[in-house]
Amino acid sequence: MMAAAADGLGSLAIDTTQLNMSVTDPTAWATAMNNLGMVPVGLPGQQLVSDSICVPGFDPGLNMMTGITPINPMIPGLGLVPPPPTEVAVVKEIIHCKSCTLFPQNPNLPPPSTRERPPGCKTVFVGGLPENATEEIIQEVFEQCGDITAIRKSKKNFCHIRFAEEFMVDKAIYLSGYRMRLGSSTDKKDSGRLHVDFAQARDDFYEWECKQRMRAREERHRRKLEEDRLRPPSPPPIMHYSEHEAALLAEKLKDDSKFSEAITVLLSWIERGEVNRRSANQFYSMVQSANSHVRRLMNEKATHEQEMEEAKENFKNALTGILTQFEQIVAVFNASTRQKAWDHFSKAQRKNIDIWRKHSEELRNAQSEQLMGIRREEEMEMSDDENCDSPTKKMRVDESALAAQAYALKEENDSLRWQLDAYRNEVELLKQEKEQLFRTEENLTKDQQVQFLQQTMQGMQQQLLTIQEELNNKKSELEQAKEEQSHTQALLKVLQEQLKGTKELVETNGHSHEDTNEINVLTVALVNQDRENNIEKRSQGLKSEKEALLIGIISTFLHVHPFGANIEYLWSYMQQLDSKISANEIEMLLMRLPRMFKQEFTGVGATLEKRWKLCAFEGIKTT
Repeated sequence: MMAAAADGLGSLAIDTTQLNMSVTDPTAWATAMNNLGMVPVGLPGQQLVSDSICVPGFDPGLNMMTGITPINPMIPGLGLVPPPPTEVAVVKEIIHCKSCTLFPQNPNLPPPSTRERPPGCKTVFVGGLPENATEEIIQEVFEQCGDITAIRKSKKNFCHIRFAEEFMVDKAIYLSGYRMRLGSSTDKKDSGRLHVDFAQARDDFYEWECKQRMRAREERHRRKLEEDRLRPPSPPPIMHYSEHEAALLAEKLKDDSKFSEAITVLLSWIERGEVNRRSANQFYSMVQSANSHVRRLMNEKATHEQEMEEAKENFKNALTGILTQFEQIVAVFNASTRQKAWDHFSKAQRKNIDIWRKHSEELRNAQSEQLMGIRREEEMEMSDDENCDSPTKKMRVDESALAAQAYALKEENDSLRWQLDAYRNEVELLKQEKEQLFRTEENLTKDQQVQFLQQTMQGMQQQLLTIQEELNNKKSELEQAKEEQSHTQALLKVLQEQLKGTKELVETNGHSHEDTNEINVLTVALVNQDRENNIEKRSQGLKSEKEALLIGIISTFLHVHPFGANIEYLWSYMQQLDSKISANEIEMLLMRLPRMFKQEFTGVGATLEKRWKLCAFEGIKTT
């Protein structure tokens, strides 16, 4: 039913070109209601206006029989009434629906404003709806504008309507400003002033973008087809050389009509390098056939030159006739300017005759100069012909052939000179490129040398730093050794004094030999304890977390090597973990921890080798 109503409505009340009928005119009111098939209020069963005023043949009960929404036949676009001229002011009419009535706004008020139309707009915003308006009533009103795809109604008095096509939006915008009344109620909830405006929807914009892309694709396809149509045809492919093709090409070279195509194929074969000792005779015969066409071409040139001479003669004769007529016209103007005839012309006529005479004289002089130039060229050609020894036609052909050969030699000389210039330019470019390459190589070698020197300097600096560290460590060890020596000397002096005192006591008191042995044992124990204290002092604590990590790794490595490992083997393993570590650092670290690592000598003579072993577990057992 909705589609039938939409098809029947067409452009109902949306076309802005309507007849100028006043709303307050009773005749117009009665005509509109009669055309809609509705009986005016208060006059049941009777029409205010006769059928002669309405459209002839319109059946008011059409909607009762078929169920189609009433159609206003006065609307332009349905074909019943021709559209009025565009200069006529647009006056909106009352629109009647089944559930509501739409009243136009006051014509004196300004038209309702609308926002800028979004691209591809198919959705409209409808505001000012009555509070009691339902979705069915909205669809009944706006389906007259076209097929509705979706209606989104809000709890407030507005909704969004999406149509199937873009032109239907223009019809819906036409309803903006109408006052909508539901039925015949006068309640405020049953009436409202419609405000219809363009709405921006993502679906509309997406469809519009799809259409634009499709049109762009069609335009590109059309341009490609046009370019393919206007593109010049490709040259025919050149067949590959063979004895059979060479024989066919030799026959084509003898034919005047196929000579141009055949000479192109011959040139391609020669440039490809198809000429060899086996095919040299065939190519020589083809080149000889090409040379045989020279005389034919020269004869054709002579005939064309003769035709050109005849055309020049015809042109000269025609130009002479034109110049004669110009002379006659100028003579007429000169005769008209004489006093006998000049006095009888008016001032305007004299002015025109004078202008025409000057223009004709200029044209005549130009034509005469052109004719004199042609005659001078002929005289020069005649003088050249008189200097020639053989005036016959055959000699002319020979002279033209010689001239053609001279021209060909001149062109060949020019082409060779151009080739020589091109070769010179190429040689200069190659020299420049070679110089640039040599310069770049020198720069590269210099850069490499500088980098190598920088690397060596860095290595030497690192070696100096390591040597300085070792020197500082040696100095600190030397100072410690001196301190230990001084301490042991002082302790030795103290012990010697104690020994002297004990001896004196023994001598005086007469103690036994056993007491002296106990005293000796006590002194030896004190010396050993002092040595152990010195060793503990020498084995300083770890300085950093890195040294603790190195000690743990070295302990693990030596633990899996129970027979020990030399310092080079240990350093090669540690260098895989830390490339900056040196063998001296490892050896100094091992020497600082004598309770954990000990050094042993293995082998005899040339096979003598120093090995480091892990002795931490032995020290724990002894303690």
